Amino acid sequence: MTRGRRLPHWLAPGDWNAFFGLALDNTTQLVILSSLLIGVFKFPADLVLHRMVPGTAAGVLIGDLVYTVFAIRLMRRTGRDDVTAMPFGIDTPSLFGLVFGVLGPAMLLTGDPMLAWKIGMTVTVAMGALKLVLSFAGDHVRQIVPRAALLGSLAGVAALLIAFLPALRVFADPLVGLISLTIVLVALLGQVRLPWGMPGAFAAVLVGSAIFWIRAAAEGGSAPLAAPSGALALAIPWPTLAWVPVIGEALPYLSLAVPFALATVIGGIDNTESAIAAGDEYRARDILLTEALATMAAGVCGGVIQNTPYIGHPAYKAMGARAGYTLATALVVGVGAAVGLISALVSVVPEAAVAPILVFIGLEITAQAFLASPARYAPAIVISFIPATAALLLIEVNQFMAAAGRKVSELTAPGQTAFGTLLVLVSIIDGRLGRAAAVFGGCAVATLFGLMHSPLPSGAVFWPWRAGQSEPLLLAAAYGMGAAALLLLGRRREVS
Repeated sequence: MTRGRRLPHWLAPGDWNAFFGLALDNTTQLVILSSLLIGVFKFPADLVLHRMVPGTAAGVLIGDLVYTVFAIRLMRRTGRDDVTAMPFGIDTPSLFGLVFGVLGPAMLLTGDPMLAWKIGMTVTVAMGALKLVLSFAGDHVRQIVPRAALLGSLAGVAALLIAFLPALRVFADPLVGLISLTIVLVALLGQVRLPWGMPGAFAAVLVGSAIFWIRAAAEGGSAPLAAPSGALALAIPWPTLAWVPVIGEALPYLSLAVPFALATVIGGIDNTESAIAAGDEYRARDILLTEALATMAAGVCGGVIQNTPYIGHPAYKAMGARAGYTLATALVVGVGAAVGLISALVSVVPEAAVAPILVFIGLEITAQAFLASPARYAPAIVISFIPATAALLLIEVNQFMAAAGRKVSELTAPGQTAFGTLLVLVSIIDGRLGRAAAVFGGCAVATLFGLMHSPLPSGAVFWPWRAGQSEPLLLAAAYGMGAAALLLLGRRREVS
């Protein structure tokens, strides 16, 4: 504490904005999880709200508490007060992937919600175990991979998924969404102080929600709730080994653990580099190790979705956040889920009032990718929008199929594809054709096993001789020929 300062060094007024953004994001994920499992796949509400949701939130509690400690430790080591904690929460692609690729199919196949839940726990624990093994290579990867390749893979995701998809919610209800978006942009992007020093994110949600419910009252009807409501009940996520006996039943679903776990590991490395570019020097190994342990803890406590470091550290830093927002998020999400407050809270907050916060975060991340990288790497960043566009189309098509009563195929993560493409382009720009050829060779091997470009609707991995389709072989051959061409061109340049 310094003389005349009322707040500790790790807490600042900007933590309020960041807290509302991160806590509402995680809360919304839990509500979406509840809505899909209860409304679409007919899981019992008690099982979802009092077992799955508290267990999944336990991972958020652990991860955000540890990231808070990391930030305070970095403050003390560097003597700086402006360190911002890494955001942490529920992984969105995994949420949809495990709901539609594991939990839902297991429920439809067995008709046993308890068995389906235990299978989901097993897959979550397996994902955490895989990430635990991979976490020790995080710092090494960050040192050898150019910053543009790390940040560029976030830019397309930020612009097209984090910003664009919530923007659809804004314009679906413009009376609520546009007013909330205006407040967010003026307060957070324009740095305009609001009356009484009110945090911009909180003001946007408050005003948007007020408009939503006043309009509902004026129309004389009841507004639709965003989530199923359940009675408040204490549901402590105690550790359990109930998932161990069903490992055999879960084996067919474990192939999903590989691509989703790899995607979050790559994302964790990207996000660590993003934080370092913003001035906060975290170790990738520590960030990934925490993610792995929190995911395993969530699965053991009944959770069914993995956790991950969130994209958005630069945006939270721009808000003036330090470490208070992750501490508050950990307590609110973890404790709130354990006492049943999560669904009750979000049932009164319209999506259009929350979505503008995600739009702002997407804009900040996209801008950082260009500002923190040399100008010559701009093409490498721009190309990242191509796989992100494919992911966006996949999400929208799947939603259309679900609305039409058709089977919704598994959402696949395009992170590995974007990462590899960016790394190759950056290497070509730098004239390091040998490294570009090595990346192409790695892509060829990964394609043979479905780690990239999996042709299966579930995005699962497979043995090359069991693919059942020719596309993996053709793509692998194309990558191999590209590697050969790069090696030949590199040798020719050396000779000349």
